[in-house]
Amino acid sequence: MFIGLTGENCAGKGTVAEHLKKKGFEYYSLSDVVREALVSERKEITRDNLIKKANELRSKDAAALAKAVVAKLKQDKNYVIDSIRNPAEAKELMKLKDFTFVYVTAPAQIRFERMVARNRESDPKTFKEFLALENAERANKDEKKQNIEATAALANKTIVNDGDFSKLYDDIAHVLADLGGDFMVERPSWDEYFMSIASVVASRSNCMKRKVAAIIVKDRRIISTGYNGTPRGARNCNEGGCERCNSNTESGKNLADCVCSHGEENAIVQSAYHGIAIKGSSIYSTFSPCLLCTKMIINAGIGEVVYNAEYPLVDQSIKLLKEAGIVVRKFEKK
Repeated sequence: MFIGLTGENCAGKGTVAEHLKKKGFEYYSLSDVVREALVSERKEITRDNLIKKANELRSKDAAALAKAVVAKLKQDKNYVIDSIRNPAEAKELMKLKDFTFVYVTAPAQIRFERMVARNRESDPKTFKEFLALENAERANKDEKKQNIEATAALANKTIVNDGDFSKLYDDIAHVLADLGGDFMVERPSWDEYFMSIASVVASRSNCMKRKVAAIIVKDRRIISTGYNGTPRGARNCNEGGCERCNSNTESGKNLADCVCSHGEENAIVQSAYHGIAIKGSSIYSTFSPCLLCTKMIINAGIGEVVYNAEYPLVDQSIKLLKEAGIVVRKFEKK
């Protein structure tokens, strides 16, 4: 899941982010993009420089900071993304699947007291100065500049951080609990899982006509894989190893002249080569098997054939498989 954070100064966004990091979330901050830009320009990292540089980057593209962070994200982790201060940044991040936008806030007086306690040299020293800073950062007519007010209006969750840490952590726990139903992990079915792996195996094919692959599965474990191409030790098809494939012969014609082994054939032969029994297994193929591979499947004792696309000469093969008592299924992604 992706959790974005916005909020005023000293509202507690950093504390929320740190707590989520302890729960395994990887952390990114849009401000880090700005800091990296300042460092590359050998400029001092101050509040004024950060704001100026952020506005400069946004002047070219209001969502520039968000896009820079999105480019670093992967789909196999949970992320917390801090320092979202512009509506365009929020909208860019909201394009992510499973993104939740959280507004962290607290009363101004409490936030000022926190700012005084952290005692940074550049921070306002009086409540009046603090409010002036707040007003400057809260709203802006220029849509490419910082605008906390308009950004916070896009949030779909709010945490009011006006108590101690235990209250804040409870509020975070409630947010995550609410998201539990929304962020159910989508797992592929076994058919989707095995067929997607077969598709990756097909990418290794060196055949000039089409890339085909098959995997043999037993007890939901892959025990053999195969993709189409020339025999072991021979020149690859894409290097001129098969005259039929390289002459773009019409599909289904002159099959006896093809020196490439099919994906199903190679998967079966590889299991024999390594002494792996495949009786009672299932074979997943990116194409329905040809007649030669059909006969090998039957005689190898494979009990089920699952295929994706249909081979040009499919009818006779399917008929023979069913006659031999083999389960045949066409894979259809739901």
